[in-house]
Amino acid sequence: MEKSSLLHFAHRQRAIDYDKDLVEQIACAALPACIQIAQKAQAPLAALSSVEISILGPRAMARVHRDFLGIPGATDVITFPYGEILVCASIAEERAREFGNTPTIEIALYVIHGFLHLSGLDDIEPADALQMAETQQKVLEVARAGMLAN
Repeated sequence: MEKSSLLHFAHRQRAIDYDKDLVEQIACAALPACIQIAQKAQAPLAALSSVEISILGPRAMARVHRDFLGIPGATDVITFPYGEILVCASIAEERAREFGNTPTIEIALYVIHGFLHLSGLDDIEPADALQMAETQQKVLEVARAGMLAN
């Protein structure tokens, strides 16, 4: 799978073991579907020249969560509309066990979740959160199928 020149990854934590290459491959394979959604919604992802994806530890994520959103503690993913997606690897590892995923797949889902925010989807209301969860799962499946076909 060819890397996208649009995506830039920074793996900034060491505590959680995950397959960095696979996360990047899934993200690259998921990007076209998310861009299609963004184009329909005239959302930021369709116009961005780059997206910065950082995989962080819980302290760094908690600091950003507090400083930018005024909420204490770490969270799973934060997306900024100018094209930055932050993912907390330790929360991904915890939730992966809960959902029967590997940390690698859970991190990839969080990256897709960030793409979907940049594509105009939101998850504030319960119905919207359910729709977003279903969409991110479909995008993951399409991305993995596309990777297998190549």
